Amino acid sequence: MPAWGWALIIIGAAAILAFAAYRVWRTRTLRQRFGSEYDRTLEDAGSRRGAESDLKGRERRRRSFDVVPLSPASRDRYSQQWSTVQGRFVDLPADAVREADVLVIEVMRERGYPMDDFEQRAADVSVDHPDLVEHYRQAHATRERSDRGGASTEDLRKAFVHYRALFEELLDAHVPTSGADERGTRAS
Repeated sequence: MPAWGWALIIIGAAAILAFAAYRVWRTRTLRQRFGSEYDRTLEDAGSRRGAESDLKGRERRRRSFDVVPLSPASRDRYSQQWSTVQGRFVDLPADAVREADVLVIEVMRERGYPMDDFEQRAADVSVDHPDLVEHYRQAHATRERSDRGGASTEDLRKAFVHYRALFEELLDAHVPTSGADERGTRAS
């Protein structure tokens, strides 16, 4: 075989190895960035390629809108509202969970997240809060069950705790830098 033939084979092999290394790096980066949301998306998509495409799309979409921190006055107002909602939980747990859902949506809206349907809101928030999006999904599912009369008081308590975790993060969060969580460190 002529020397140029060997050169083409070597170049082709190097290209294949570089592509494979890129795919491994991309998978590792997305797994680190999204944590359990990566696994949930993989299960939903049915393939690694589909899941990673979805997650990269979320990141692109997130970059297209302007998420801002809350003003101190807004944080204080929302904190007061949360305290009021939390105080209602003992007597009216289902109502308190519904109000917690509404309050989380209000905070998300003021911060700059688009308010599409629930699944899109969850996908959007997963980019900045991958460790909390599952809290949001579980709380929302319980709220929907409660609306149909199928949630126990314990279910509602857990939902409220899930909403509180996301609420507190949204309330205290600053604007994240691209690819980092809101404390400026890589999300794990």
